[in-house]
Parts: sequence; C-alpha cells; structure tokens
Amino acid sequence: MSPLDLLDPTTTHDGRPKLGKVLSRSLGSATIGCKSGHVIAGGPHEEAIVQFARVRRAADRDVELVYRTPDDRLLPLASLDDSGNADPVALLARTGRESLAEDIAALAASTSAGDLLSVAEVLFEPPVATCTKICCLALNYRDHAEESNLDVPPEPVLFFKPPSALTGHRTTVVAPRRTRHLEHEIELAVVIGTTTRDLPAERWTEAVAGYTVINDMTARDLQLVNIARNVPWDQFKGFDTFAPLGPYLVTPDEVGDPSALEMRLEVGGTVRQRANTAQMVYGLPRLIADLSNGMTLLPGDVIATGTTAGLAPLVDGDVMRATIDRLGTLQNDVRFS
Repeated sequence: MSPLDLLDPTTTHDGRPKLGKVLSRSLGSATIGCKSGHVIAGGPHEEAIVQFARVRRAADRDVELVYRTPDDRLLPLASLDDSGNADPVALLARTGRESLAEDIAALAASTSAGDLLSVAEVLFEPPVATCTKICCLALNYRDHAEESNLDVPPEPVLFFKPPSALTGHRTTVVAPRRTRHLEHEIELAVVIGTTTRDLPAERWTEAVAGYTVINDMTARDLQLVNIARNVPWDQFKGFDTFAPLGPYLVTPDEVGDPSALEMRLEVGGTVRQRANTAQMVYGLPRLIADLSNGMTLLPGDVIATGTTAGLAPLVDGDVMRATIDRLGTLQNDVRFS
C-alpha cells in the first residue's frame, strides 16, 4: 500500500478513484464497508468491495457475469460484456478499470431491484472463464513445512493442477474411489490479467487482474506413496473438483496490500487453518518473476500461493469454509465416491 492510499483511502496508488468508491456513490444511499470478506453497512469513510462473479440462474442456463452490490445482490453485466463468455478478466482488460467503474455505476442506476439476482439462489462457477494452467507453490509457508517434517525450500517449488480440476463456490468436492484420505489447503489465488513472460519482480503488479480464494484439495494418501517412491505426485492434487475457486474476483485496487491478508479455514465450524499472507516464504514479486521466467502466463491463469499449517483429514459430508480478508468466503462440501 502506498502513502497515497494511507492519506486518501478513496484513491489508488496513482491517485485515481478506487472502483469501489466510484460504485458506492451509485449503488444506494448508504455508504458500504467490508470486514473479513463480508459486505456490511458502514460509516462515512467505508466503501464497497468490488467483486465480480460468474453464475448460472439454473444448471441448464448460460453462465452470466455479475457484480456483487453493496447490499449483497448481484447485478447482471450482460449489457457490458459483448464477448459472450462471461469473462471478467477480458472485460477488465478491454474496458479499463476506471471506464468499467463508470459503466457499472450507470448500469446500476438504471436497473430496477427486481432485475438483481439473489446470491442465495444462483449457482457459482469459478470466477475465471479461461484458464490454461493453475500454478501451485509447495511449502511456501514455514509452519506448513515444519508440520510436514520438511525443510523450507531454497527456491520456490512449483507444481501444476489442470484447469479441469476447477469448481466453484458452494459445489461438492468429490473424492474418487481410489483415495480414502482427503485434505484441505486454503490459499490466496492470484489471477493473471495479461499475457506475461520474463516479467521483472519490480513490475509484478502489471500481470495481476485480481485475487480470489482457492482450496488446494489433496488426496494425501496417494500423494505420500509417490513422495516415498520419489516420483511426481501432481496427479493426486489434480482430480476433478480438486481446485475450488471463488466465489469472487476482486480487483487489486480494492485489495490493497495482498501480503497482509488474514486467512482461515473452518470445517464444521471449527477453525483448522489460520494465517496471514505476510507469512509466505516467497512473496508475489518473486513468485510472478520466477513463474514467468521462460514460461508464458496467460490471462485467466491462476497462481495458488501456498498454504499454512493445520492440515487434517476430511470425512464424507464435511463442509469447508475458506475465508480471506476482502476476498470473501469459499464454501464447499465433501463427498467420497
């Protein structure tokens, strides 16, 4: 966060109005605020947290791009999205943050309450329309390395999940028959906004479209067998539904400093994981520079930045709630085949 952000919470580091501040002026008479990922009524200096989602009104309906309003309803953005694929990353790139803020504000002012969607009634898709790879970091929190009886790696350790592993908020994570030991891993997810290769660490923000929550599901029993055999184990993190993502894509100007976000994961109301992104061994500048060194990152690609301690097995019917400040809560239940 820059000094400008501290002096004026309504502007970004370059002095432009934050998207949430522009929209709060147009989406109702109450000023809006946010605590721990939940939009709440607030005081005179609070603002809306800008959150985009991809949803369906029913399982047989097309995916729609929506904006979450301060009163926790969803504003359809079909009239602004002429691409036809409900892609918030492409819309941000094509329109620009400031112009998009003005367009959404005008749309909100002309939309009746009856045309808004209820968060409770829609089906959530992952908040990225196109993703070619999910880049995941292993052992990027010291306490997770320690609980695994492993050393902190001297360099970032990368593995991949396939895009077919993606699933949305309030969906079911299905463990295949071959595993009996499933574990959760809450992580900050970075969504790439522009084609990026060989990006210097000091320019890492140029690559970022926004942030969201990811739960790096792992078939731990199968993974440990392959670790013991000293062979790759990516497959056992890449099964279908093993990358819950969402519920919202939040733009960087609304998040502030991504290295200072509280995160926690609860199962059945009990907190299992709790940390701050400041505890990452390798921060976002290093990660994005390393990942883009010789490998092209494409718009919609996801970087899962590592998890903290507190891993434990899940049982059939468990409900996981992964929360990161200013990004919201990603909820998924568990079913064993």
